[in-house]
Amino acid sequence: MIDAHQHFWNYQPERDTWITDDMSQIQTDFYPNESQVVFESNGIQGCIAVQADSSEEETLFLLALAEQNDFIKGVVGWTDLQNDHLESRLEYFSQFEKCVGFRHVVQGEKDPLFFQRPNFIQGVKQLAAFDYTYDILIYPHQLKESVAFAQKLPDQKLILDHLAKPPYKSKDLTNWKKDIQGYRSLDHVSAKISGLVTEADWANWTKDEIKETIDVALEVFGPKRLLFGSDYPVVLVASTLEKWLEVFHESVASLSACEQADIKLNNCLAFYQVEL
Repeated sequence: MIDAHQHFWNYQPERDTWITDDMSQIQTDFYPNESQVVFESNGIQGCIAVQADSSEEETLFLLALAEQNDFIKGVVGWTDLQNDHLESRLEYFSQFEKCVGFRHVVQGEKDPLFFQRPNFIQGVKQLAAFDYTYDILIYPHQLKESVAFAQKLPDQKLILDHLAKPPYKSKDLTNWKKDIQGYRSLDHVSAKISGLVTEADWANWTKDEIKETIDVALEVFGPKRLLFGSDYPVVLVASTLEKWLEVFHESVASLSACEQADIKLNNCLAFYQVEL
C-alpha cells in the first residue's frame, strides 16, 4: 500500500492555529522517521506528503524531508497560484524531483465564487505544463462550484481530498450525495478515501456511516479513480491509524483483488507519477 495523503510538521502554535485545543493529540511535531515504523507495520510502504500551511516555506520543508526520507514518495506543496509570476515559481520547484503537485486551501476562502476567479483558473491551468497535479480541498457546500471549476480544466489532473468532507454530524448527507455526482463523468478527476472519521463525531462515529460514503465514492468515481489516504496525523483526533485502516479495508472488501490493489497502490503511483 501507499498512503496518498499524509502530513508532517514542526508544530508552531502561533502558526498552526487550526490545530485547536480539542486536537491536543496532534499539538506536537510529526516527522517521517517517527511514523514510518508505524506505517510499515501496517503494510504501508510510502506516502505522499501534503501541505498543511499555505506558504512556500512549508513546501520547501516537505521537500527537504522527502530528500532525507525515501518513505516520502512525493510532495503536494503550496505556491500562490494567483501570482502573476507563477510560471517562474513552477520552474523553480521543477528542480525538485519529488514535487508532484500543489494544493490551495479553498475550504478556507470566504468568497463563494472563488473557483470562478480567472487568475486562479489560469494558475491551475499552468500546472499541466509542468506535469503537476492539483488537490481540491473543500467543504460540501463548495461541491457544485468545484465541479464547474473541474469542467473548465479537462487537461489538468485533479483530485478531490477527503471526498469533500461529508457532513456526518448534520445526519443529512442528501445534498452531499447529490452534488458529488457531478464528478461521475469527469474522468480527469480522482478522489481520496481519506479524512472521513475526523468529519464525524470523534467519539461516536460508526463504521456504517463511513462505509455509506465510501460506497457513494465507489459509485461516482469507481475503483480506478480512488486512492487510499490516512490523513495522518489528523486522523488521530478521532481514531487510531489501525482503526481507520480496519474500516477502510472492510469498506472495500467486496471488490476484486485487482480493484483493491488499484485503490491501495496503483492509482496513487499513476496519479502522482511516483514509484515505490
